[in-house]
Amino acid sequence: MFNLTYSYKLQPTAKQIELIEQNLLVCKSVWNHALYIRKLWYNSRSCKINQCPLHSEYIVEPFLYPRYHTQSADLTKAKKTNKFLKSGNAQAMQQTLRKLDKAFNDMKSQNKGFPRYKKEARSFNLLGKILVESNYIVMPLLKSIKFRKSREIPDGFVIKQVQILKKASGYYANLLTELDVNVVEPIPHGHALGIDVGIQSMIATSDGWILPRPKFLERALRKIKLLQRKLRNKMAGSNKWNSLQHRVALLHEAVANKRKDYHFQLAHKLCDGVGMIFVEDINFKSWSKGLFCQQSLDMGLGQFFDILEYVCSKTDTYFAKVDKNYTSQICPNCGVHTGKKALNVRVHSCPECDYTVDRDVAAAEVVKSRGLTAVGLPVV
Repeated sequence: MFNLTYSYKLQPTAKQIELIEQNLLVCKSVWNHALYIRKLWYNSRSCKINQCPLHSEYIVEPFLYPRYHTQSADLTKAKKTNKFLKSGNAQAMQQTLRKLDKAFNDMKSQNKGFPRYKKEARSFNLLGKILVESNYIVMPLLKSIKFRKSREIPDGFVIKQVQILKKASGYYANLLTELDVNVVEPIPHGHALGIDVGIQSMIATSDGWILPRPKFLERALRKIKLLQRKLRNKMAGSNKWNSLQHRVALLHEAVANKRKDYHFQLAHKLCDGVGMIFVEDINFKSWSKGLFCQQSLDMGLGQFFDILEYVCSKTDTYFAKVDKNYTSQICPNCGVHTGKKALNVRVHSCPECDYTVDRDVAAAEVVKSRGLTAVGLPVV
């Protein structure tokens, strides 16, 4: 199966906006209550069997672990007597419980953090018969809703699910489409390209191209700080406060859109005329907590690698991650370990073979060599 997601801006009526907002409110309540039940189960079993804490302990009536199916059955029972839950869409609430269940599974398997309560819901999913007719999307709950048809959905793709998303700039529909074909994974072939990432320069390639760090947030930071300074003097919840909050959210959304568009353009440029791309296997979450956290988050390298991998799959370009350790300490020409370089040293100069090149380009060449070795091809 081949999946693609298309995002369109909606143009809902006042009644449809009311339905969307009501379902967002219901989904938020379902998420928070289901999360509370799961946390209660964990907290009631946090005490060891042979020890008790000195301050306090959860004492609740024993109950089974609240899995998705048990919480879904409880939701069905509660809807019969609760008018607030009756006002929400059943599919949207069920999908909310599935998202929560997936969050707990990821917490266990991928060592992620504990899910959090939602202050405000931003999206919900709808299943069922979903059609696109001219400039309207026909779906459950909202019936026929107008949208801006920025591009056509390719022939043969079937819409399986729709996600209604609320942003600062309006409401959007993410259409998950599916095509029943077997997609062949790209194989190593053609010209190889190694990519090294950093803070001073966003990327450096083994072909010698160095891209300076883009400053998406820094360019908008002056306006954001000015609005936040005004916001500080307003009463929380007032009309002026809400208006300034909305303007700040619009600026952040514009920054995120520019960053994502830049990542797609850069990914297509890197894949042009290339058969293999190798990158470092880096944990960018640790980068976002370091000394240059703001610069790292502004570049969005984690998102860029995800987009690059997606574009590689579309352009028949082989994509792989290699070991990141010591890429800046090894000479790509002779393989000698040259030792750790200070951050202000921007040139790699090998004492053994006198090979001299920019340190980031040298690291990219090492990444390329490791990638070629991993796929069993000669290093050139």
